[in-house]
Amino acid sequence: MPQLGETVTEGTITRWFKQPGEMVALDEVLFEVSTDKVDSEVPSPVAGTLTEIIVPEGDTVDVGVVLAVIGDGDGAPAGAPAAPAAEEPEPAPAPAAPAAEPAPEPAPAPAASAAEPAAEPAPAPAAPAAEEPEPAPAPAAPAAEEPEPAPAPAAEPAPAAQPASTTAGVLLSPVVRRLISENNLDVGAISGTGVGGRITRADVESAMASGGAAAAPAPAPAPTPTPAPASAAPAAAPASAPPEQLTAVVAPLPVHARDTIVPLNRIRKTTAEYMVQSKQVSPHVLTAIEVDFENVERVRQANKAEFKSHEGFSLTYLPFISRALVDALVDFPHMNASMGDGELIVHGAVNLAIAVDLNFEGLLAPVIRNADGMRMRAIARNVVDLATRARAKKLTADEITGGTFTITNPGQYGTMMQFPIINQPQVAILSTDGISRKPVVVKDEFGNETVGIHSVGVLALAWDHRAFDGAYAAAFLDRLRTIIETKDWEAELQ
Repeated sequence: MPQLGETVTEGTITRWFKQPGEMVALDEVLFEVSTDKVDSEVPSPVAGTLTEIIVPEGDTVDVGVVLAVIGDGDGAPAGAPAAPAAEEPEPAPAPAAPAAEPAPEPAPAPAASAAEPAAEPAPAPAAPAAEEPEPAPAPAAPAAEEPEPAPAPAAEPAPAAQPASTTAGVLLSPVVRRLISENNLDVGAISGTGVGGRITRADVESAMASGGAAAAPAPAPAPTPTPAPASAAPAAAPASAPPEQLTAVVAPLPVHARDTIVPLNRIRKTTAEYMVQSKQVSPHVLTAIEVDFENVERVRQANKAEFKSHEGFSLTYLPFISRALVDALVDFPHMNASMGDGELIVHGAVNLAIAVDLNFEGLLAPVIRNADGMRMRAIARNVVDLATRARAKKLTADEITGGTFTITNPGQYGTMMQFPIINQPQVAILSTDGISRKPVVVKDEFGNETVGIHSVGVLALAWDHRAFDGAYAAAFLDRLRTIIETKDWEAELQ
C-alpha cells in the first residue's frame, strides 16, 4: 500500500485491474485505492506476472502492507507465505510453556546443595517463590520432595501466554495485531467497524481508551504466595500505581442528557495525530506583519470584471500574495526548505501547497509544482483547479505530496491573525488573514502625512526555530510586504 499523502495512513482497495496469471507492464495501472483524501489509480512499480492478490477488493489496510505479488514465475509466490509464517510463533509458545516449566523444577533440586549464594540474585525473577522453600530444609531428602508440589504454582503463569494467542486466526493488519499484542487486549471483546466487520486501528484505540484490557492482572496474584518475603509486597504496589494515574489523567467529562457524542472520523483522527506530531517535532514560532494591500486593491478592482469573464472565477487576494511569496522566497531560500536528519534541505524549485478546507470535515494541501516559474494568472488557475478537485476527491497522489512551502487562507472569514501549524517536514507556513478597510497614515510626494482609508491585512508566519532565527523570519516578511505594496501588478496581469 503506497503512501498517498503525508497524513494518509491507510486505504481501501476498490478495484483490481489485473487478475492472478495476467502480465503487468511497468507503470501500467494495477489497482484503484480510496483514502480519506484522494481516490487514485496506482501503477505497477515493476513488470512481470501477477502471481497472487493478497488483499481483495473492499479491504482497508495500512500503508506499507503487501497487497499483491508480482514475479516472473513459480519463485515469486514463495515470498507471500512468509507473512503467515511469522505469525505462527504466537500460538506455538502456549503448548510449549507447560512442557518447559516442569523441566526447570527438578534442575534446581540438585543445585540446592551449593545454591546458598545463588539464592540472593534469584529474587529478581518471578521464580524466587519456588526456590525459597528449597534452601530452607537442610536435608536433601525433603528438597527432593518439594519439587513435586511446585508444579501447582507453576500452572498459574501459563495464562500469560493466552493474550498472545487471542489474535490467532483473526484477519488483522500488522499494525492492529501489534497494538492488540502490546496492550494485552482481548480481540474477542473489540467490535470491528471495518469492511465485513474487520477490526481497524480506530477500533483498537477506542478499546484502549475505554480500558478494554485482557487478562493482564491475572499473573499479578501469582507472585504473592504466603511464603514470599515482604519484598514482594512493595513490588506489586508500584506496578498498580501507574494505571491509576493514567486513568485519572484521561478520564473524560461526564456525559449529560443534552450532550451529543460525535465519533471522530478517520480524517479527523489522522489530522489530530499529524498536528500533534508537528508540534512535538518543531519548535513553532509566530511572526506577523501588517500589510497595506491598497496597491493590490486598485488593480483588483480595475480588472476583476474582465478577469472573471475571461477566467471564469473571481480575482481574489490569494494569487497576488502567492506571486509575491514566490519572489520573496528567491531572496530568502531557507524558507523554501525542509528538515532532514540533522540537516536543512534547501529546495531549488518552489512547490507551493495551498491548504483547502473540505467542507469543514478536514484539510488537504494540494501542491502547485514549480510555482516559481508561473505568472499570477497561471497561479490563480492552479489554485482554483486544485481546490475544486480536492473537494471532489479527484486529485492524484502526486498532487498532494512534495510541497516545499504552504499557504493557509482563513482570511475569507475575516480573521485577524491565525497561528498555523507547520506542514512537516517543511520549515514554515504562511497564514493570509482578513483584509479590511482601515484608516492609515499615508505620505504624499512631498513627504506630508495624511490619513487615508486603505485595505489592510495581517500575514502571520509560523516557522521552525531549528531552521533559522527570528531575524531571518522578520526580514523575509518585510521583503514579502514590500513586494505586495510596490510591485507593478497591472503589468503582472497582462
